[in-house]
Amino acid sequence: MSEYRALPSVDQLLTALPDLIDRHGRQPVTDAARLRLDAARQAIREGARGAAEAARLPHLLAADLAAAAVTQLRPILNLTGTVLHTNLGRAILAEEAIAAASAAMAAPLALEFDLTTGGRGQRDDHLRGLLCDLTGAEDATILNNNAAAVLIALNTFGQGREAIVSRGELIEIGGAFRMPDIMSRAGTRLVEVGTTNRTHPRDYRDAISDQTGLILKVHTSNYRIEGFTAEVPAPDLAQIARDAGVVLMNDLGAGSLVDLSHWGLRREPTVAGAVAEGADLVTFSGDKLLGGPQAGFIVGRRDLIAQINRNPLKRALRLDKIRIAALEATLRLYRDPDRLAERLPVLRMLSRPKDEIAQQAARLAPLVRDLLAPHGFDAQVADCASQIGSGALPTDTIPSAGLRLTGAGGDAPDRLAARLRSLPRPIIGHIHAGALMLDLRCLASDDQLLTALADL
Repeated sequence: MSEYRALPSVDQLLTALPDLIDRHGRQPVTDAARLRLDAARQAIREGARGAAEAARLPHLLAADLAAAAVTQLRPILNLTGTVLHTNLGRAILAEEAIAAASAAMAAPLALEFDLTTGGRGQRDDHLRGLLCDLTGAEDATILNNNAAAVLIALNTFGQGREAIVSRGELIEIGGAFRMPDIMSRAGTRLVEVGTTNRTHPRDYRDAISDQTGLILKVHTSNYRIEGFTAEVPAPDLAQIARDAGVVLMNDLGAGSLVDLSHWGLRREPTVAGAVAEGADLVTFSGDKLLGGPQAGFIVGRRDLIAQINRNPLKRALRLDKIRIAALEATLRLYRDPDRLAERLPVLRMLSRPKDEIAQQAARLAPLVRDLLAPHGFDAQVADCASQIGSGALPTDTIPSAGLRLTGAGGDAPDRLAARLRSLPRPIIGHIHAGALMLDLRCLASDDQLLTALADL
């Protein structure tokens, strides 16, 4: 029993550790102390000395509480080669958007308050004019994400009715999210037309009935069907919908507001283009090619947008003030297209020349090699290929450069990847051809990588 008497009580530990209580709170420290005292008693039962266990308690408690306080939601270095990586949060916001979001968090805002009349305003008004100017649409509404935009539009115009979709456009995106499933939840009945690879105008015309609520066109953002294919061009589909008196909705997914070919990338459909081609409604994301925070937009005919805004789901799917502020700042950048690539991180990363990235890799290779050598790994400059991510241009890659990290043993890439993930600022690459590849396209500065690796 004398060994157990060497252990302090919980109250004695708390009295001796006021700094831990100030840092973490009394209850978390109390809970951690109880667990550590239980472990110390078990160690004594197995032959440990009580005094030695007691001496270790403050250090072990501090380590336990520090580990518990570390969030998994912390900044990482995205060196995967996928610029818009869904699992890593997609778009990095522009400085202007970050400043606007910070200001929105720090003070009350006129979110739904009209400063001119003193009456109630609409939160969408902060973005409506910008979206209409940039897309050519009559009106716009804003939701939590693009899935929400699709859901509310289908529910508004297709609940209890039919929605016609080409079989080649019944997509599944990340997380096993399937278009037929969201259509079912929206209360609309799916009518498939055409085949996987070929759909013709007559397929849509033959499917239209007095039960048709809308025709849905879906951008196949994360795959491409090639070979013996046919699809109905959007202007032709718009005419079919007008002739039948039904709504045509075009879901663009990533939703680019600019022609990416200006920066050497293959052209993605633009929102303004979809509006000009005659779609009644166009849905798209805010946190993909647009380069803002998570959001979903619907632009199109004023009378249809008004109906969507009267749907009770609108309140459940609306945005908060922080994202509205960040989106307004992001959209304003598009009014100055000459400087857009400088100020919008997504576009800056996508348009970064390979030569510039290769020069960065050459500078970093010997420094990274020195940091990794004590751990049994090497670093060499290597060519690689980046991709946009989040479903945009799925078969296209962008020439890039990076560091190829190797070590002894077939499990070397996995071991090193695990080590880099455990760093205070984790480094995320991808394993390819027996090596861990760090694509430097998204690396803003050399110091970011060197500082992170110094913690090895």
